[in-house]
Amino acid sequence: MAMAPPQVEEIDSAALLGALQALKKGDFSVRLPLNWIGMAGKVADTVNDLAEMNERMASELERLSRVVGKQGQITQRAAASGMTGCWEESIASVNSLIDDLVYPTHETSRVIGAVAKGDLSQSMVLETNGRPLEGEFLRTAMIVNSMVDQLGSFASEVTRVVREVGTEGKLGGQANVKDVAGTWKDLTDSVNSMPARSAPRASSAARRTCATWPARGRTSRTTST
Repeated sequence: MAMAPPQVEEIDSAALLGALQALKKGDFSVRLPLNWIGMAGKVADTVNDLAEMNERMASELERLSRVVGKQGQITQRAAASGMTGCWEESIASVNSLIDDLVYPTHETSRVIGAVAKGDLSQSMVLETNGRPLEGEFLRTAMIVNSMVDQLGSFASEVTRVVREVGTEGKLGGQANVKDVAGTWKDLTDSVNSMPARSAPRASSAARRTCATWPARGRTSRTTST
């Protein structure tokens, strides 16, 4: 049976220095001996608790990096069990950072999901927890809202042109979508070209009908005579 190490009442300065240097270099697995007693034991317990706190913090941050950043589990948060003071505040800051990062993702997903279902009335809210969005968060929100606005404007104009041309017979109807470029402009031009192509054919058909109608009338009268 192994004998327990003898109790030590004096601080081993070399061991203490080595532990502190290891902590400084980020080695949080270091521990001072448990056989120190008295004041030396209190110093050892304090250093060991400090190392354990750092180790827990590092482990929790690594876990968050994996589950939130890589696995997309954006509801996960860091746990601050047993931590107080700046330790607890640091955990709260990390969780607040995740909240701030997740909010635009939630909002973008909500708006894009609505657009996919044909609901073009939704837009991203430009504030979170009473604070206005800033920086890239604001830029992203404005881009998404601009996209939805253009979709809504395009859909509205296409609906109007289809109604005017197809229902009301206004063959000169044109879609007017402001501030569009690229594919948006190509789509608008394509919509506007349809009434333009239809108008000559409709006019030609009308002229042919008008031209043949009197002749048919004369033929009927001649036959009846």
